[in-house]
This record gives sequence, structure tokens and C-alpha cells, in this order.
Amino acid sequence: MQPAEFYQRDRRAHPPALTPDYKTSVARSPRFALISLQGSVSETTGPVFGHDDIAPIDNDLIKNYAKTGDPVGERIIVHGRVLDENARPVPGTLVEIWQANAGGRYRHKKDSYLAPIDPNFGGCGRTLTDETGYYAFRTVKPGAYPWRNWVNNWRPAHIHVSVFGHAFCQRLITQLYFEGDPLIPLCPIVQTIPDSDAIDRLTAKLDMNATVPLDAIAYRFDIVLRGRRSTLFENRLEGN
Repeated sequence: MQPAEFYQRDRRAHPPALTPDYKTSVARSPRFALISLQGSVSETTGPVFGHDDIAPIDNDLIKNYAKTGDPVGERIIVHGRVLDENARPVPGTLVEIWQANAGGRYRHKKDSYLAPIDPNFGGCGRTLTDETGYYAFRTVKPGAYPWRNWVNNWRPAHIHVSVFGHAFCQRLITQLYFEGDPLIPLCPIVQTIPDSDAIDRLTAKLDMNATVPLDAIAYRFDIVLRGRRSTLFENRLEGN
């Protein structure tokens, strides 16, 4: 018997839109009930991405922006699989990441944190999942950085992740954290998530079996698109 295709969303797992400890949610949260819109053909079909759109080192953030040498920081591998709710692989899916450098600064004109820009690190990459749904990136571990929520709030080390579906507008965005980071339980953004299991699903786990000796430590982060064990996505506020 085939597994059921429909899974009831657990709205309790997703953070509420209004969470005053996360100060900017006060201004950005809706005041009225959300409206459900029916998707049209334009939202559910093309364009799609192919291997011709991806350069060989697009998924290697250590090399894809380097000019005079490798970037500074702890070298890591982030890898995993993109799966559907029944643990079936999702092949040919475009996965993109972006992140701060090892000092905690983004290559962005509006980032004014005092940590220096790394001239050899661009902070973004992309790849396509293979036939088993597998993806991998090589990068440096991002640093924590302060943010103006309360007087001494710091964001844990994290990498932003974007997953495209079968059409350009079928895009899901989230971020992964790293196992053992002491800032995770202190972060007001993370703590808007009421379900500890959901936070755990946003945490990349140390994977010594995939670590490259004398080179890079590996972390595994599987992405589940739907279902009871789905990964939380920031731009799907209606719940998983």
C-alpha cells in the first residue's frame, strides 16, 4: 500500500507572526486573518533549471569568489538530501545558500558590523540535487553577529537556504543552524518557534563520516518539503 499523499499541517509547530520579543515582528505581522489564494498554472509550471545553468564551482564557496587565496575561517561541508513527505528524493531541484563570512559579516552594502569583509569570500552558492535528492556545499563556517533587537542579542551561526520547486515562483526559504551552538536557545528569532523538535530539524548535525580529514568538517542537513517531519520555511507562514 502506498503512503497517503495528504498530511494535515501542524500549525502549532510554526512561530506566530506576532512575537514581541522579536521586535521587528511587531511592525511586520498581519493584523487580519490570512487569505488563501488558489494557485494558477503560472505558479505551478516552469521555468525550470538545468545543469547548463550551474557552473562547476558554484557550490564551492571557498573557490567561487576567491581572488588572491582561500577565505579565512573554519572550512566545512554542508550536505544532505531534499525529500518529500514520504522520504522520496526530489531530484533536479535548485538549492541556493547565502551567509556571513567567518567574522559574521555579509557582503552587503547595508551590513555595517565592524568585522572586516573577506576579499576572497562572496558568501553565496548554488547547486542542483542529483537523482537521489542529494546536494553538497563547501564553505567556511559563518560567524555570529550582533543585531539590534535588545541591547545584547546575537544571531547564532547560520546559513540561509533557498529551495526551488517545479516553477520559478515555487521557492521556499529557511536557515540552518549548527549543532551545539550555545546561542541557539538565546536567540529571540529561534525562540519564536514553539516546537523544540522543529528547532532540532533546523539544526545541521555534525557528520564525521563525511568529514574530509585535514580539510573540512562536515554537517548534514536534510530538507523535508512537506509532512509531519517537514523543515520549517520562513516564507510559508501559514504553517507546514
